[in-house]
Amino acid sequence: MRYSQPTAHGAPVFLKRLTPEAVGAHLGRDARLIVPVGTTEQHGPHLPLGCDTLIVEHLADDLSAEFRVLRAPTVEYGVNAATRTPFPGAASVRRKTLHRFLNDLVGSWEEGGVKQFIILTAHGQDPHQEALSTLRTRRAAVRTVDIFAVPLRSDGNPGPEVPVHGGELDTSLLLYVDGDLVDLERARDYLPPKSAVRRYRRGSAGAIPKASPGSLGRPSLAAVEKGEQLYHFIYGRIASRVLSGVRVAP
Repeated sequence: MRYSQPTAHGAPVFLKRLTPEAVGAHLGRDARLIVPVGTTEQHGPHLPLGCDTLIVEHLADDLSAEFRVLRAPTVEYGVNAATRTPFPGAASVRRKTLHRFLNDLVGSWEEGGVKQFIILTAHGQDPHQEALSTLRTRRAAVRTVDIFAVPLRSDGNPGPEVPVHGGELDTSLLLYVDGDLVDLERARDYLPPKSAVRRYRRGSAGAIPKASPGSLGRPSLAAVEKGEQLYHFIYGRIASRVLSGVRVAP
């Protein structure tokens, strides 16, 4: 784990480690808050339950460190893909539960001085995205960033849509972020029919078919070099389009 350690840009600015006075002073200089939202769900026998969370936390830490933006505690749970059979340890919340929970959080933080929320997530299912993209505030802006919103190839360039659930892309990303947690010898490829991919995106019943090992795609193609290239592509896109050159002041 490297989340408590300084990044290449220094140490992240963790909200939970600061006093209210220190948070207020920081928001007086830059009133933005990065909120990483993960999931606790299966991604195949080769990946940990917190795969999405670990990737998005790594991005949140690096962005916070480089741009000196406050980084909120991670929300560890999201709206999981529906499965035919249960997977031990996986835990999901309903769309409206996640929506209400995040609404309560952003409401409290807004009262304390936050003027812009940057919601980071690595889970592209429609119900999960709907919960995060429909948050309401009084005046504060909300930017919800799904790191897989633009279809990507493993080389980090825009390309054809591919299943992203324990497949080549997120397996490669986690190999780069924390390779000790990936067991490629246990990876099992499962290429789902298009109907299954649609069910996964929409969050429909049986989104993860019974024949699947809990993942969709071809994790056997994953490599740390692909993950590094993809990570820096995603990081650069978020940095340039969301954070660069903009400070939100009171």
